[in-house]
Formats: sequence, structure tokens, C-alpha cells
Amino acid sequence: MTLDRCAGLAETAHALAVGEVSSRRLVEETLARIEATQGTLNAFRVVRAGAALAEADVADAELATGVRRPLLGVPVAVKDDMDVAGEPTAFGCGGDHPAVAEDGEAVRRLRAAGAVIVGKTNTCEFGQWPFTEGPAFGATRNPWHHGHTPGGSSGGSAAAVAAGLVPAALGSDGAGSVRIPASWTHLVGIKPQRGRISTWPLGESFQGITVNGTLARTVTDAALLLDAASGNDPRDPHRPPRIDAGAAVGRDPGRLRIALALRPPFTAVPARLHPAVRDRVVRLAERLEGLGHVVERADPPYGPIGLTFVPRATAGIAERVRDAPHPALLDRRTRDAARLGRLLGGAPLRAARRAEAVLHRRVGGFFASYDVVLAPTTAAPPPRVGALQDLGGLATDRAMIAACPYAWPWNVLGWPGVSVPAGFVGPGLPVGAQLLGPAYSEPLLIALAAQLERELRWHERWPPPHRGQEPAAVA
Repeated sequence: MTLDRCAGLAETAHALAVGEVSSRRLVEETLARIEATQGTLNAFRVVRAGAALAEADVADAELATGVRRPLLGVPVAVKDDMDVAGEPTAFGCGGDHPAVAEDGEAVRRLRAAGAVIVGKTNTCEFGQWPFTEGPAFGATRNPWHHGHTPGGSSGGSAAAVAAGLVPAALGSDGAGSVRIPASWTHLVGIKPQRGRISTWPLGESFQGITVNGTLARTVTDAALLLDAASGNDPRDPHRPPRIDAGAAVGRDPGRLRIALALRPPFTAVPARLHPAVRDRVVRLAERLEGLGHVVERADPPYGPIGLTFVPRATAGIAERVRDAPHPALLDRRTRDAARLGRLLGGAPLRAARRAEAVLHRRVGGFFASYDVVLAPTTAAPPPRVGALQDLGGLATDRAMIAACPYAWPWNVLGWPGVSVPAGFVGPGLPVGAQLLGPAYSEPLLIALAAQLERELRWHERWPPPHRGQEPAAVA
């Protein structure tokens, strides 16, 4: 375990449990990595140096007395939309924000598992966009190529894990915000079933479309963090049945019927799958066939699902803006989205929520013929830093939909998905593919992702020591 690369989550937890390393040493090395890269990658909004070292000392004392917990003493990071007691939750916004008094439920569960929270990672304003930039904190950069974004909105968490600053991190996913940065930084990103990881103190984040998820280099680590963070506050409205994600990693998924879905769901803005991304996803489908699965071209019957997404997303932004301590500092695009959300927050929102049951039946019927959907995570490779930051609202929406049309329907449905690395395009830019399933299908998706990982061994490839910030064309 060195200053420039860190071991995985499971490996780190084991080393601590058998006494090969102390939590203090690991946290010191983690903090040194963060400090060394903050001026370039800019992955963190809050670094809890003193608090994390104190928590590491407590963990070491527990380990010395024989206490064992799944992540005891392991340094991890969380996205800055999650409450950590004693720290502000700015959620990408500018201005001074008060420290919160209590941990959010997901953070509380991580602490109960023994994890040391070293910091809170950058995210765009209220998590709205597939890039992690803003005047409040600057731009977070992709470890594979510093001239490109790691994606968003969990881009800080993805950059921190991809660069080896921490072994794993929590993010949140409201329209692909875990899966998109996972695909653009060569990581595994698990978007679990709605309610699997609590979003409390918000019972439903963004009208139920946003869930918390995990980012890691391996399926094993992503599943371990999922198990550690899973669970509910008694007041949570969604309480899915418990799963053992870790046990699913070593399970044979069986011979599956897989639908290769390359056509984006209908949106008002045209979206075109980049040929190089299509090629990588098709190659992944061929590897799945080589593993004995049956893969056929087929697209889920989404219908006009986008009509149900917009009222929920914009109403959620309106709720956030209403509670923002510095509304005058918010991006103009945020204020415009909130205005739309207030307009749609009555009957259109209620209709959108009622439509979810209809969508469950329609898309759920697709799984009578197929076990899993394989789709691109994004339609394009990661854009250059700054490419979307200064656009107007309509131009941002058009660019966002064109680049990322595939992820958001599963947020409307509330069902699980796992983004896995699919390879590289152009000048070494990562892209990914999603494994999507029906309700409560995380164990199957995790088992299939782990089978692919054993075949492709994507976790053995690391970002180069440095990539320049010059713009790069994509072949």
C-alpha cells in the first residue's frame, strides 16, 4: 500500500483485520494522496484530515482488542450531497453552508461498519449535469485524461476511486450520476434498487428518482460497500428486502437471455450512439456470448417515459432551491429548472408518479423474455472540461441528452443497474456498458458483472501517471 496507489476495499479491510497495517497509516497515506492531487484532479470539496485521523486511532484501538467489523479502519469517501456530522453539505453550490448536526443514514451505516470517512467529494450543482464543474469549487478532472471530465454528478467520487485516492466511494444516481462517471473513469458503478441505500434525511430524493450507489474498481469492492451502506431509517418510504451483494460476486449467474439494447429511449432531442462506443458495447456482448449467454438485439418498450422524468426531476430541483441558503449564487440553469419544477409540481407531478406503476408493467413484461438488458452507459466518450459548463439551459439539455440518453429510465423505474468498463476509445478515454435488471435483481447483475470481470480483468489497468489538458479528438 503506497502513497500513489491504494489497495482495494476488500484487500484493505483484510490487511487491517490481520494486523498488516494500521488504520492511521492508511488514513495518513490517503490524505497525502488527496493533497498531492487536489490541485490537478480536484476530487474533494471537504477533506476531514483531523477528524479522519482521530477516527483511525479509535479504529486501531478496536482492532487491537479483537473487534471486527466489515470496514473497520478503512478510509472511504462520500459525495457532497450526503450529510456527515460536523461538515457542511453544499451539494455543489456556492457560499458558506452550515455544518450539519447528524450523519445521514447511509453515512451512519458506513460508520457502523467501521469505515473512516476521509472527505466529501465534488459534485455539480444539485447533481443536475453529467459533468463535475462549477464556480463554487472549479473543475474536477478525469484521471485518465486531465483535459476531460470524469462525468457527473458523482464525478468527484469517481475521480477519487479511479486515481487510487480511496479504495471505494459512495455516490448518488438520479439520471445516471453513478453509472455515467463509472463508465467514463473505468470503474464499476452500482445503482441499486430504490431504497436499498437510504437517502434519509430525505425520504425520497428528487421525487424518488435519486438513489445512493457505490463506485469501486472491482465488483467485489462495489458489492462490499453496497452491503455496508445498505439499510433504512424507520421513516424511509421504500424498504426493499435485504440482499447479500457480497455473496452474489462468486455465484454462477447461469445461462442468461440478454437483450442488447442500442436504441436510446425517445426524447425530444435526438441522440446518436457514437460508433466507437457502439463497437465497445457490441464487443462486450460478444464476450457474454462466449461465456455461454444468449444475446439478442432487443429494446425495452419504454414508450413516452421521458414525460414522467421531467416533472419529478425539476420538482426535486425546486425543492432544493427552496431550501438553498444562497439562492442568488445558484446557476441560472438551476433557477430556470426550479421555475419549471414549480409549474409542474401539481397535477403533472402527480400524474408522473402514478405512471410509474404502468411503466413497471410495460417494461417488466420485457423481462418475461429476457433476464438482463445490456446497453451503453453513455452514447459518447467523456467531453472536454468546460464543454458544457458555460452553455445556456436549452443547449445544456441538448448536449446532456445527446451524450447520456441511456441511464435515466432506470431511475424512473427505481430498478437496479450496474455499469461496467467496456474499454477505451480515441486517446485512451474510458467508456462503459450497463447491465440492467427488473426489481430487486442486484444479485443477478452483480453475479454477471463479476463473471465478466474474471474474463476481462479490467481492474488491472490503471490511469497513466499524467495526461495533459489539451483537447483530444475521439476516433
